[in-house]
Amino acid sequence: MSPSGDRLDRRSFLRQTAASAASATLAMTGVSAGLSIGRNPCFAETTTESPWKMKLSASSIAFSKLPTEEAVARIASLGFDAVDIWSAHAGCPHLDDVLNRLGAKGFREILSANKVPLYSFSVYQGGYAKYAELLGQCGGGVAIQGSAGRCDPKDLTTRMQAFMESLKPLADLCEKYDSYLAIENHGNALLDSHDSFKAFVDLNTNKRLGIALAPYHLQRCGEDVGDVIRTAGDQLLYFYAWQHAPGKGQMPGFGPVDFTPWLAALAEIDYKWCVNPFMHHEPEPDEMAAAFKTSREYLLECHQKAISQGTA
Repeated sequence: MSPSGDRLDRRSFLRQTAASAASATLAMTGVSAGLSIGRNPCFAETTTESPWKMKLSASSIAFSKLPTEEAVARIASLGFDAVDIWSAHAGCPHLDDVLNRLGAKGFREILSANKVPLYSFSVYQGGYAKYAELLGQCGGGVAIQGSAGRCDPKDLTTRMQAFMESLKPLADLCEKYDSYLAIENHGNALLDSHDSFKAFVDLNTNKRLGIALAPYHLQRCGEDVGDVIRTAGDQLLYFYAWQHAPGKGQMPGFGPVDFTPWLAALAEIDYKWCVNPFMHHEPEPDEMAAAFKTSREYLLECHQKAISQGTA
């Protein structure tokens, strides 16, 4: 082998090694890399992958009757790639437990022990500002909260401009604590229609702000979920796999919705964050765990179907 060929092979080897290391760091299979460097692996910037890879998270409110340690352990044991920790909505104790008892260090230890990273804090109760520093101390992530009161369609642009202005202090906190804020759509809210999503996207110029999309509420408004996903584009930071149906029918694989087209739309926009199967009015922990198992398997099947059909 010539000296030049040896150098070329060595350079190729180094490139391959660096690429492998980067892929390992960005993978959702563990938390050590994200925690050790103070960044959350869930929102690492990645290149476009083909076929599109889906990452799955689960919300701790599903196990709100369990202590924080057990809720995280349940989610990890079910094979989810990341965890979403809820504040006190519907009495969920977990985020305030992290804030007041465990602290960031104790919570990071729980994540590390279960080999599952933090994706997000859901702060519908309490708001992002209350938990911003804690989120940063936990490695950063996405915070999810609602928008504002509904308005007359003719006032949408003006009201959305005012709302975006009101988010500037929170965006500054996101920058300070290396996190993101996702605004969720809801019934009877400012962000609740395709037009309002478009207004948000057109007016938002801050990379730390984005959208958490809940199909359940869009379906109630008669909107096409796939179209709204495409409108949200790269400002979509959170996606609830959640359909408008009673009881466990809200969960993927239980209700009437075929999630394949929704996942295909996520692939179209190269969605890099997590898909979060979800329901409200959760059953007992063992029944909830069984439902999650079914939903996770169903979403994986839909993902494979989308790929085989050439839609992802």
